[in-house]
Amino acid sequence: MDGGQAPSRRRGASAAVNDAGIGGGPQAVGLFETPLIVDQMPNAGEVNRLLKSVILARRAEGSGVQLSNVAGWQSSSDMLNWGGPPAKVLLSRIISLVDRFTVDVRSPMQSRYGWFTTMWANVSPAGASNQYHMHPGAFWSAVYYVDDGYDGSSEKGLGGELVLSDPRMPAIAMNAPDLRFRRPGEPPEEWEKYVRPASGRLVIFPAWLQHAVNVFNGPGTRISIAVNLSAMLKPVLELMEKP
Repeated sequence: MDGGQAPSRRRGASAAVNDAGIGGGPQAVGLFETPLIVDQMPNAGEVNRLLKSVILARRAEGSGVQLSNVAGWQSSSDMLNWGGPPAKVLLSRIISLVDRFTVDVRSPMQSRYGWFTTMWANVSPAGASNQYHMHPGAFWSAVYYVDDGYDGSSEKGLGGELVLSDPRMPAIAMNAPDLRFRRPGEPPEEWEKYVRPASGRLVIFPAWLQHAVNVFNGPGTRISIAVNLSAMLKPVLELMEKP
């Protein structure tokens, strides 16, 4: 949120609505997009090696917590206190990305906000999953895959996909559950989107978006890291970060 040059994107919906139907017949215009940021961590091999070591050492020290996770281990949300330099490298990458895709509309050149962050690790053996949930109080949420657990297999039946739910659900399905929106020549819209994990992949989405993880049946052990970023005015954030 530093006012730097934003990545290029298509025209806003307002312009598209104003132009709709002019000279080209009826058009379907997308409104109120839900952003999904997907990135590949630079130097992922070395970063993942260090993260895997510190996460497995932490798991050996304690039982973790039970929240949305089923049959897997989840650390407490203070990983920034024990994750060492590789955790800070990951967080720096995440913040650089969300800053590119977020703007303070009242102060676009110098945002008044900073990010209060929490981070935790997940270790998921075969049979583990995460129930549908969201992260109230945060603005962005992120998940990073240290080890996807697939051991190089591309078999689709191994499960473990990140599932993102249409935020309009279940309201849009209550009247006519067999109908879907579509654009001419394109497949019908889906109510759920699936993201297949890959080691070194970073996925960032709005924290209010309901999400889950399908049952993982890979041959290895899935290791991932989750991060929440809550927007706070910088003077408040500075007070909170003082020792």
